[in-house]
Amino acid sequence: MKFGAELHGKIYAPWRHAYFNYNELKNELKQRQLDHGWGERDELDFLTRYEQELTKVYKFINTKLDDIRLRVDVCEKDLAVVTTDAADSLADQLAEILFDVNDLARFHQLNCQGFAKMAKKHDRWTHLNSLTHQYKHGMQKQWPLESMAQKLDEIVVRISHANIKCEAKLGQHNRPPQPSSTTYNDETAFERATTKYWVHPDNVTEVKSIILFHLPVYVYNKEKRYEAKDAAISSVYFDNPSFDLYTERLERAKGAEAIRFRWYGQETDNVYIERKTHHAEWLDGKSVKDRFKLKEKEANAFVQGNYTADAISADLRASNTVDEATLRQQHFVAQGVETSFRQRQLEPMCRVFYNRTAFQRPNDQRLRISLDCNLTFIREDRLDGKQRRPKDAWHRADVKIDHPFHHVNPSDIHHFPYAILETKIQTHLGQKIPAWLQSLLSSHLVYEVPRFSKYLHGASQLFQNQVPVLPWWMEELDKDIRKPPVLGVGLSRSMSFQPLVNGHHRRSLFQPTSSTISMPQHVSITLMDKKENTKKSRSKMIDEEDNNNSKQKEYGSNGDLLSRFYPKLMDSGKKIMNYKELNPLPSQQQPTPQLPRPISQRTMKRAEPKTFFANERTFISWLQFCALLLTVALNLLNNGDRISRIIGAVFIIMASILSFYALGRYQLRAYQLRTGRYISRYDDLYGPTILCVCLVAALVVNFCLRLPLITGQPPS
Repeated sequence: MKFGAELHGKIYAPWRHAYFNYNELKNELKQRQLDHGWGERDELDFLTRYEQELTKVYKFINTKLDDIRLRVDVCEKDLAVVTTDAADSLADQLAEILFDVNDLARFHQLNCQGFAKMAKKHDRWTHLNSLTHQYKHGMQKQWPLESMAQKLDEIVVRISHANIKCEAKLGQHNRPPQPSSTTYNDETAFERATTKYWVHPDNVTEVKSIILFHLPVYVYNKEKRYEAKDAAISSVYFDNPSFDLYTERLERAKGAEAIRFRWYGQETDNVYIERKTHHAEWLDGKSVKDRFKLKEKEANAFVQGNYTADAISADLRASNTVDEATLRQQHFVAQGVETSFRQRQLEPMCRVFYNRTAFQRPNDQRLRISLDCNLTFIREDRLDGKQRRPKDAWHRADVKIDHPFHHVNPSDIHHFPYAILETKIQTHLGQKIPAWLQSLLSSHLVYEVPRFSKYLHGASQLFQNQVPVLPWWMEELDKDIRKPPVLGVGLSRSMSFQPLVNGHHRRSLFQPTSSTISMPQHVSITLMDKKENTKKSRSKMIDEEDNNNSKQKEYGSNGDLLSRFYPKLMDSGKKIMNYKELNPLPSQQQPTPQLPRPISQRTMKRAEPKTFFANERTFISWLQFCALLLTVALNLLNNGDRISRIIGAVFIIMASILSFYALGRYQLRAYQLRTGRYISRYDDLYGPTILCVCLVAALVVNFCLRLPLITGQPPS
């Protein structure tokens, strides 16, 4: 679908006047090009109109933000004196504000996309590579439209805090927290079952809002007022020029490591050295993430080998701030990372930046959900001889947290198109997946991508010529992960314009529910029963999601020829990782019970049989016309004169070409219906037109050849 049509279909009617007039500006750009070319006067008029539209949208969003902030301020003041009876009404007001934030976020995202596309279209049509640069570097300083998403995030956090106070007054979610003597930032080891999903930008705020009704936003530093920069997380991943850590992580080899230096916000005073280990030997084959904290100067010395694990332990013991068990644990982690640096010759390779919104109840880490937006990958290496960072430094000094990093060389940066939703559940503590979360993960709002890794994706994009293998999900990026909305899932409004969450009023979300998870009858996506899911969850995920060869076999058995050959045509020459070969599941080993997961997105895509029959009927109609044309051609060849035989030969060639063309269109449509991959429009714009032109041309040629016989003149 073209963006103009997409924009028109997503317009929120009450705000219709405030949207960017994309189609009008595009038509003006095209019309002037066709009329008289593109001159200086045209450029000046276009830029003036473009800036007027940008000003209009920016002022509208600012006005709405001020109004929403004022409403939140009023709610926060009322919470200080509100009674228990009035708290429920106040919670309804907060829900209404959250819905307005969601509408404004959709408005903002759609208009930002429109301005960026119009700038690229202008530069491509006028051959003036100026508007895109002006929009990113000049206009964004005067009208910082792109940075307004962070202001919306600030409001979401304020609503979350107000919701917590309302819940406290109403007694909702009043359950004893999981006892914990440490906080998230102080932990050195994490053991959780994680699942990752892609979220389209259109659905990010809606997903946040749904989670917010059940889990509050987790703030790392509760001693200061939340700011947009607090959501920024930066990580520098280390590897060697052979990308050994990348390969081992991709192959899921036993003991495979991922080592990164992470810091929160803009300041790098506190750096967390983290190590992820797959199937760690010291934990009986369990995967674990552990870490320890250093100051930035200490991190530089640690990378250079001047600050050892023994020195770290000595400083911690001298500070007398940790117990002996924590001291031994941190020494063990630091020594392991130090050994990897020395033996593998690790160096900074890739920086990963994103803005994280974490959802978790205070002091209860059994269920944690994170949503990472603005995911960006930036090169930190020196493999090509470029000095991207100072000597003896482990990260670039020119990159802060000013997303979208317009000042960075385009060859050094890659922007991921989706947000990453990650669920982290401590199953070993008995935590089970809630029904509301199961409903969200099975809906159209998220797209499951098992085994997705930020570093693996960033390295495969930034170092395509150096990495030996590509991750399996690379071909998933060619798909449109948006799906038709599932009835009863997401944010909506009732006939009386009351906010509804998953088809229910806010108050009904906290009613007692049974312990079993049951899906609403109107949800079209079903799950496997518990017994079958326990047996097949892991094997199904490996066979149908991770295994590229299995996918090609599935396509090849579907009947259309294009499905058998298209994956090979799309292959860029690099091998796609096959997890089934690299991580086989022994037949005698029973997989451990897993939490129920949504069926693979590919298996959920169903097409009505009548759609395939319609495609087949269209193909047969073309064949009928080709057969009729072939009959006429054979009659002309067998019973006509010289002129008739010429026309008959033309008709035979035309019938043959049309037959193969009809077959190609049939196979292409069948492939799109089966896989959900959008390659070309379903309606045929060119075939009927070309056919009519050819037939008229043949008749004109026949008439011209017969004209001397009609006029009585002998043919020349």
